[in-house]
Amino acid sequence: MKIRNRVTDLLDIEFPILQAPMGWIARSQLASAVSNAGGLGIIETSSGELDAVKDEIAKMRELTSRPFGVNIAQAFVRDPHIVEFVVAQGVKFVTTSAGDPTKYTAALKDAGLTVFHVVPTLAAALKAVDAGVDGLVVEGSEGGGFKNPKDVATMVLLPLVCSKVDVPVIAAGGIVDGASMAAAFALGAEGVQMGTRMVSAAESPVHENWKNAIVNGAETDTVFLNRFSRPALRALRTERTTRLEHEDNVSMAEFGTVKDLYFGGDLEASIALGGQVMGRIEKVEPVATILSRTMQEFSDTVERLHLRYPRG
Repeated sequence: MKIRNRVTDLLDIEFPILQAPMGWIARSQLASAVSNAGGLGIIETSSGELDAVKDEIAKMRELTSRPFGVNIAQAFVRDPHIVEFVVAQGVKFVTTSAGDPTKYTAALKDAGLTVFHVVPTLAAALKAVDAGVDGLVVEGSEGGGFKNPKDVATMVLLPLVCSKVDVPVIAAGGIVDGASMAAAFALGAEGVQMGTRMVSAAESPVHENWKNAIVNGAETDTVFLNRFSRPALRALRTERTTRLEHEDNVSMAEFGTVKDLYFGGDLEASIALGGQVMGRIEKVEPVATILSRTMQEFSDTVERLHLRYPRG
């Protein structure tokens, strides 16, 4: 099933499904699988390893002929020339996140790129639209990763933002299948972004221990850290994160040895980011299976609702 809307038209993709730009994870192995399956893979820059990122973008062009994007996570930018770096890679689509949308939007737009900004509140969405973005990624607090301490769930945030803006919106947070995608579309979205589901995908480069923790975890097996300070984040429950759960100010030093977690499988070596939707993920599957089934379930859900609740 192909969907034709503003998101698929702007990004030149078959399915309006994006993969979240997770540090060290959102590289060519995973992102190319998403693009090849009809969605949009996104390469991360939040790791700060721009030489590696440049290599990953080059690999993307070897692994797929389909569109892909790059994310600029502003809070983690170390290179003051990040815009020039991204533009030089020849990508056409960028998501910006974790920062002020007025900082990079104009420069990216002037270079001819399509720009979506990730927002956790209505105020942030309105600011991004005023800054001239082409669209928004509206991210609810049930999703994994870095968050606004004043958390708002997707069910509340998404329809609120969609009622106040005219730009296309991609929903993130709690999206895992066709039913959740259909719900997001009912609330005004024209696309969805998956994070935790992609971490657990077969092509994800993270260690199997992390994937298995997602598959075996319940919807209650995440913690929200730094609720009263920044950066707030949602992560898998481990001994480390349980200890940190009630601390007022969790230092970034608590991320410890990140690569020992990501690629060594030591879940206590760092903080494994993940969303509540892990409770709905039952097995590790290839990206192509995830996307094709999501689209089929989306179609089936819409048809089922139409038959169950006919007009008139």
